Amino acid sequence: MRKTLELFSLGMLAILYWMTWAAVSGPNRLPDRVPTHFDISGNPNAWGSPRILIFLPIVATGVYLLITVLALIPATRINLPVRVTAANLPFIQERTRDLMSWIKVEIVCLFAYVQWSIIQAVREREFHISPLMLPFFLVCVLGTVGAYLVIIVNGAKARTDSPGSR
Repeated sequence: MRKTLELFSLGMLAILYWMTWAAVSGPNRLPDRVPTHFDISGNPNAWGSPRILIFLPIVATGVYLLITVLALIPATRINLPVRVTAANLPFIQERTRDLMSWIKVEIVCLFAYVQWSIIQAVREREFHISPLMLPFFLVCVLGTVGAYLVIIVNGAKARTDSPGSR
């Protein structure tokens, strides 16, 4: 499943770059003035050149690479409400890598959605994005972390408490 999530994340990054190229340099370019920041209710409160949109894919790639590197570092000391033993450490590490893959998908999707929203707002001349976007993605990310924390704690306890692990 992790490979599928990684491919999906990379695909979304590619879409994000394509979207940005099409908006900034493509045949149907955006006008010279686009919203670059939105207030809490989704209304623009800063404007700038469409070239500023180039930063979203760059930041998304940076976050993706940072999480990828962090996932490669073997965790020897993990703070969990369960005792980490030699029996449950491999399980904890695998689930943590799965969690990081999900987080990458969610973050890249957030960046792609923000970029798409800005581009659509300019093209439709509505200059408004959904104020529910950020709460929705926060619930998704925090829900994923919470669900995996439950999975990791329950799985680690089961592996610690089993007779073969003593």
